[in-house]
Amino acid sequence: MIRNYIILIAISIIILNCSDRNNLNSQNNSTIKNPEQIYIEAINLFDSENIELAQEKFLEVKKLYPLSNEAIQAEVMIGFINYLKMDYESAIVQFNRIILKYPSYKELDYIYYMIAMCNYEQITHHALDGKFNELALEGFTQVINRFPKSKYAQDSRQKIILVKSNKAAKHIEIGRFYLKEKKYTAALNRFKIVIDEYSMTKFAPEALHRMVEAYHLMGMYDESYKTASVLGHNYPNSKWYKYSYELIKKDEKKETIFKKVKNLF
Repeated sequence: MIRNYIILIAISIIILNCSDRNNLNSQNNSTIKNPEQIYIEAINLFDSENIELAQEKFLEVKKLYPLSNEAIQAEVMIGFINYLKMDYESAIVQFNRIILKYPSYKELDYIYYMIAMCNYEQITHHALDGKFNELALEGFTQVINRFPKSKYAQDSRQKIILVKSNKAAKHIEIGRFYLKEKKYTAALNRFKIVIDEYSMTKFAPEALHRMVEAYHLMGMYDESYKTASVLGHNYPNSKWYKYSYELIKKDEKKETIFKKVKNLF
């Protein structure tokens, strides 16, 4: 009888313990959030411009649920936040990590575009930052080549023109320096680079005019006239054509005066 009573008490204790454990588990389960809930919290913080807290939440999603779709999106947002904070190096590392980890990610065009933008925004002056000129140009070219139908392709094309304008400006500046120093051949080489490689930029007319000047100063008048003709044909309304035209007219006046003096004798 006592034995049966002890067994009954033991069973009662087990039942009570199980009940308490179940209640505890249910309470714990109610406090554990799924990846979607944490991600939404992070997005809300981001929208409220609480960038630091948002980044912490995105990191939480990545840590707790690394295999979830939300974790992938969280990684993208972590890279984007680094970009907003102008921590371009960390952003590029993060975006490259995404490319390696998720090569079939549906918005991979955006990742490549953001890498290009990180380099593009580090170009501060045409006389400096040659490294970022090249990296940005390479990045935007990758977007166009890999994702020609991407919504980021058109902007990438426009950015390429701007980067090339930046590079053309550098060549123009160096060419002007050589022209001033009377190193005419070196100057011509710089201006020819602009014509051959960056003719789509706004610096092409100036490059042609500077070539007219260089040839004129070297006494190569035929080359000077031919280059002025090319300038007039392609950019008839440019101020640079006007400058070249005035330079040529001066030569014509000098030649006319020389002929008149020669005829007198």
